[in-house]
Amino acid sequence: MRPGPPAPEGRGLQSPAYGVPSPALQARADRGFARFLAQRTEAQDDGAGGGEDTQR
Repeated sequence: MRPGPPAPEGRGLQSPAYGVPSPALQARADRGFARFLAQRTEAQDDGAGGGEDTQR
């Protein structure tokens, strides 16, 4: 007896949307990226203490 055609591979335990970010996650990433790209003001830089870590 000859074996039949191979069974089609399914997705296994992965959901159909595996690897696709949810709209909420995408919105949160967009807000974080916008904050990253925003211009820093003088007031924000005051608390940085010069930007050097002198504790090391």
